[in-house]
Amino acid sequence: MNFVGAPALTAAEFKHYRQDLIFGMSLRVTAPLGQYDPEKLVNIGTNRWSFKPEIGFSKAFGPWTVELAPGVTFYTDNGDFFGGKTREVAPLFAAQSGLSYTFARSGWVALNIGYFKGARTTVDEVESDVEQQGIRFGATLVLPVNRYQSVKLYSISGYNAHHEHDFQAFGIAWQYRWGGGF
Repeated sequence: MNFVGAPALTAAEFKHYRQDLIFGMSLRVTAPLGQYDPEKLVNIGTNRWSFKPEIGFSKAFGPWTVELAPGVTFYTDNGDFFGGKTREVAPLFAAQSGLSYTFARSGWVALNIGYFKGARTTVDEVESDVEQQGIRFGATLVLPVNRYQSVKLYSISGYNAHHEHDFQAFGIAWQYRWGGGF
């Protein structure tokens, strides 16, 4: 939900929209869906709810845009964890930020960074000494082909709490816009 900026627009109005300051909030709710078997340690489902409120700020400075989105994920307890134990998960704090530059209609480049920490688990009141912590770096380049199509190249790299590289991903996507195009 946006509180400031970014009004609802038709496609024709959006074509001429120029961003200034945007401030909003989101709430992601994850239901305890998926297969869950309390006799197995590893499950597809989690047998718990999670709630992630997040606020977001975005400010344009001509062709440059700066974004910041801090949030926290809260988890309910899993009262039927591996043999009937209770598993609790502490909140997971996260923040992500980005800087983008628009160099052509439908053409832009962006650099992003994200950081998260928390989610220490406790099973039957015995706290684990392990918590999640990491940092992610990303880059995206979108090149317009024509007013309806563009090519997106992207990369993301992650590091864990010990500052060791833990994953790298690259991708390419062909994007098609229906309607009036931009």
